[in-house]
Amino acid sequence: MTLSGIRSPLEFRVFHINGIALHVVLAGPASGKPLILLHGFPEFWFAWRRQIDHFVSAGYRVIVPDQRGYNLSDKPAGIANYSIDLLARDVVGVLDTVAASKAFVVGHDWGAAVTWYLAARYSDRVHRTAMLSVPHPRVFMKNLIMNPAQLRRSWYIFFFQLPWLPEFILRRRDWALLVRVLRNTSPPGIFSDSDLERYKESWARKEAVTAMLNWYRAAVLRPSKLALDPKASRVKVPALLIWGKHDQFVGEAMVRESLRYCDDGHLEMLETATHWVQHEQPAQVNTLLSQFFA
Repeated sequence: MTLSGIRSPLEFRVFHINGIALHVVLAGPASGKPLILLHGFPEFWFAWRRQIDHFVSAGYRVIVPDQRGYNLSDKPAGIANYSIDLLARDVVGVLDTVAASKAFVVGHDWGAAVTWYLAARYSDRVHRTAMLSVPHPRVFMKNLIMNPAQLRRSWYIFFFQLPWLPEFILRRRDWALLVRVLRNTSPPGIFSDSDLERYKESWARKEAVTAMLNWYRAAVLRPSKLALDPKASRVKVPALLIWGKHDQFVGEAMVRESLRYCDDGHLEMLETATHWVQHEQPAQVNTLLSQFFA
């Protein structure tokens, strides 16, 4: 069967890494260049359905995990289990398991935050990186504290710090709030009814919502070295930043500022896109990534 239009044969695997089980989708030739795709909130591996075929046909070994806390991956209890260092080590563990060489890494939203961290701290494992819709952690942290406009855009990060109440509100009326956020911040039709049913199924898994929110809680309670220490935050591997000009979550100035932390950084601004760039303009995003990786 084709899964929402994915034609490539998919392998569904579970790897035991860092003391937890991670669900990983693999596609493309085992000997292909490793490309790992990291989803953000509130998605799961399925966020990359419009990229998989393109990269499989280009000969890549495509590796798409459900990150810790999401969908079919384990959801360890406690905020400490979602620090960015652990999230990055999960990805390194997946690469250790399936890839013999350095990988190309692409992340969107929270996946981009993990990609920034990998690019700075695990540059020996990474060939080239692409960060979609999220600025460098240091830039984000600074703007969150100093920039009232960004503070207004990011109000939900503080709301998510509360215990149990965010979980209660997100679950209400069949996930109405999460559905509304996805639909209101993207053009009509980007998230179809059947796509959203799949998302709801992933959110409804036991402990999933708390685990997903714990990423935000850990970011505030256990900020990474990358956000705090200028020396630890340089990105030496080549980095491509892809941004939708109409992103409702993050101001454009932050992406330009992020380039200052990159030794070899490139920005592609998609003039008509929002936060959900790889869903809205898949052909454009796939081409930009392919050219950059070549």
